[in-house]
Amino acid sequence: QVHLVESGGGSVQAGGSLKLACTTSGYAFSEYCMGWFRQAPGKEREGVAVFDRNRETRYADSVKGRFTIAKDYAKNTLYLQMNSLKVEDTAMYYCAAESDPVCGSRWTREDLYPYWGQGTQVTVSS
Repeated sequence: QVHLVESGGGSVQAGGSLKLACTTSGYAFSEYCMGWFRQAPGKEREGVAVFDRNRETRYADSVKGRFTIAKDYAKNTLYLQMNSLKVEDTAMYYCAAESDPVCGSRWTREDLYPYWGQGTQVTVSS
């Protein structure tokens, strides 16, 4: 059984940083595409970043240059380093795992990810 558990969320002022972590179990961590999504109040969930088997990454335009996604293969953990946070980054952040090794051009589609964590809240204040 696959388990994804997020941690690292919290409250921070604009311009600050947070590092989210997603620990996995029951999943071939190194073999598949994994990523981060977020959902702000009143908005649809959106893709933030993904990391695939070939170590290729993709980012939403809104976070490029500020967020970095990475994997620690020894710890089976996916990270999202978030710098220069903005108020508009406030959202519940979710870890998601694919059953495909490659994060293709459709990576922002939620229906491609069969496995999800419960989410961790990130709140950025001005």
